[in-house]
Amino acid sequence: MSATALGLVLFAALLHALWNVVAKRTGGDARFALIAALFLVVVWAPLGVWAAWDALPHWGRLEWAVLLASAIVHVFYFTTLLRGYRLSDLTVVYPVARGTGPLLATLGALVWLGEAMSAVAACGVAGVAIGVFFVAGGPGLWAKAHDPWQRARVRAGIGWGAATGALIAGYTLIDGYAVKVLLLSPILVDYVGNVFRLPFLLPAALRDRRGFAECCRTQWRAALVVAVLGPLGYVLVLYAMRLAPISHVAPAREVSMLFAALIGGRLLGEGDRTLRLLGAGCIAAGVGALALG
Repeated sequence: MSATALGLVLFAALLHALWNVVAKRTGGDARFALIAALFLVVVWAPLGVWAAWDALPHWGRLEWAVLLASAIVHVFYFTTLLRGYRLSDLTVVYPVARGTGPLLATLGALVWLGEAMSAVAACGVAGVAIGVFFVAGGPGLWAKAHDPWQRARVRAGIGWGAATGALIAGYTLIDGYAVKVLLLSPILVDYVGNVFRLPFLLPAALRDRRGFAECCRTQWRAALVVAVLGPLGYVLVLYAMRLAPISHVAPAREVSMLFAALIGGRLLGEGDRTLRLLGAGCIAAGVGALALG
C-alpha cells in the first residue's frame, strides 16, 4: 500500500471514530439517519453538483443500478448500527462491526475482484482480527456472561455488530467496484448514493411527524457533525481504493479502533481501556503489515 493511500485511510479512520462516538451519544434511530442524510444533501451539494456536471450524462443503467444497490445497503447499515448502539456499548458494537466487515470485504475482494494478497498482508489481516477481539472486551466477554444484564448487552452488541459488519462488507465491495472497475468519481458515489437513500428513510419519519420534529430540535447538531465527517472520511477511503487493493484498504481502516478505544473509553466511560488499547495496538500492527504487504 502506498504512503498516500495509507495516509488517506488513517485520516479517514479518525473521522470515522469521531462521528461514531457522536452517533452513539445521541442514541438516535432511523429519524436521526434521515436528518443526517438531509444535512448531507445540503452541505455537500456544491461539490456534488460540480462533480456531477460532466459525469452524469455519460452514465448508463449499470452505473445507476450499482449506486442504487449501494444506497439500499447503506440504509440498512446505518439503521442497524444505530440500533446496536441503543442496545449495547460502542466498544462492543463498533469493533465487532469494524472487524467482521473488512474481513468479509477482503474475502469478497479476493474472490469477486480477483485481488491477490501476500503472506505479510495476510498476517496483517490476522492482526486486525485479533485486535478487534481484544477491543471488544477479549476474555472479559466471557466473564460478563455470568451477569444476565451484561450478557444480554454483550450478546446484543455482538449480534448487531456482526450484522452491521456484513453490511459494511456489502457496501465496501459495491462501492469499490464502482470506483475501481466503473471508474466513477468517489465524490459522486457517496453523494448520489446518499440522495438515493432519502426515499428509503422517509417512511419512518412520516409515521411519527411529531417525534421527527422533536428529533430535529434535539439532535440536529449531532446529525450535522455526522453529515460533515461521515462523507469526508468515506470519500477519502474510496480514493484510497483507487490507489491500493480493497483487500488492503478495508482492514487498514480498522486503525479507527485505536481512536475509538481512546475516545469511547474516555467520553463514554465504558471501561477496560488497557485491554482495548492492547487490541488497538494489534490492529495498528496489522495495518502496518498491510502497508508493507
